[in-house]
Amino acid sequence: MMYDLIEVTPKMNKKKVIIVCIITILVVSLFTIMGIEFAKHSKENINNNTVAANEIISESINKTKHIANANMNPIYTDTGKELMKNIYHSQEKVVYLTFDDGPSKSVTPLILDLLKQENIKATFFVLGARAKANPEILKREYLEGHYIANHGYSHIYGNIYSSPDAVLEEYNKTRDVIKEILGTDYDGHLFRFPGGSTGGKYKQIKKDAKTILDENNIAYIDWNSLSSDAAGAKTKEAIIQNTIDTVGSKNSVVILMHDAGDKILTYEALPEIITYLKEQGYNFKNFYSVIK
Repeated sequence: MMYDLIEVTPKMNKKKVIIVCIITILVVSLFTIMGIEFAKHSKENINNNTVAANEIISESINKTKHIANANMNPIYTDTGKELMKNIYHSQEKVVYLTFDDGPSKSVTPLILDLLKQENIKATFFVLGARAKANPEILKREYLEGHYIANHGYSHIYGNIYSSPDAVLEEYNKTRDVIKEILGTDYDGHLFRFPGGSTGGKYKQIKKDAKTILDENNIAYIDWNSLSSDAAGAKTKEAIIQNTIDTVGSKNSVVILMHDAGDKILTYEALPEIITYLKEQGYNFKNFYSVIK
């Protein structure tokens, strides 16, 4: 049986075409709006998750820093006391670079840069008043592994040596400033008397203060080598030579230097001093090796 093929062409009137177009536009618009809202909410979720992740990371870093810093807080044990008594008696050649009267904005950062470059850890006997004025520099000293020791608050002899108790008061005032800046319970348990611990106009007060310091678990240290950077040396060459002369043939050496704002010559002399000490076979240490 044969059938004729009939071409059928659907014909839509104009009204139906318009309705179809409108419906199509509405559907497309609906899906577009849904897509935008989904993207918006996705972005918000990503941002929220990013913020939450950053907060977790930040908290973790802070906890890590706190733990690390806590491990850097010295504890003055009986072993440490014995080591302090024998600080100048060593079978090995060891040198302690010590800096008084800082921190300062102009000199201390330069010294820290050099010590970092040479991978040397030093000891800074800080003044409370200058630490308070330069907290970020004190933090840098601490975080880079240098030992923070105590040189009193004012460095005004009439104040600090007005009585034996005043020595302890200046120590405690500086210790509290250091704690506040570092955000830890840091106490270096180590004091350096301004002008040294013996002799002079205030020798009896210093003697009595030593007993008070000992009762409060605080050691003190002077030096057995000095650069004379605060005692007459006027040139870089003089500072270097004074240091070499007073190091002499000693095995264990504590060198007195300064990082106050006017001690730029100390910084300029320091590279050659370090080179000389290395050539002589000295190992560089700070008081973390003594007061653990």
